[in-house]
Amino acid sequence: MINVGDWVEVLDEAIAGFVQNIENNVVFIETSDGFLMSFDVSEVVKTGSEEISVKENEIINALREKSVGKKPKSISKKREKGVPAIEIDLHIEKLTDRKHLDNFDMLNIQMDTARYRLEHAIKNRIQKLVFIHGIGEGVLKAELNTLFSRYEQVNFYEANPRKYGYGATEVFISQK
Repeated sequence: MINVGDWVEVLDEAIAGFVQNIENNVVFIETSDGFLMSFDVSEVVKTGSEEISVKENEIINALREKSVGKKPKSISKKREKGVPAIEIDLHIEKLTDRKHLDNFDMLNIQMDTARYRLEHAIKNRIQKLVFIHGIGEGVLKAELNTLFSRYEQVNFYEANPRKYGYGATEVFISQK
């Protein structure tokens, strides 16, 4: 059941946002970019990604406030290690509360979320992400590697196993 105020993502689209209104099976969503969009209720999925997006927005707003009137600085390699990574948990139970999805649908939701988060980070000049995918059979990890390799400015490798175990991939986005 989707309610006003829920964080939802659109199936087969890299669109997510808060539900502003629901009328006659039409859900009106305000995206993180501030656009109001409408979709049929069957095209959206309530997700648990609200916490992540709030953190991203807070970081982006803080960076904007800090950079007003200043020239952008290049971050040295030494300082780059200290930049905190935004963590995106792709475990299906963190993304949706739907219980009866087949493997194909689960993988699509996970990949759509990963693609949306990656493109959002590129657009907003966020340099470091960690995608937590778990170990499993390795299907999601392989699909993520294929996705990341499509972007020239993206470098990726296995995340720190002490912190994340062996089920996470760290992504660096080089800014030009």
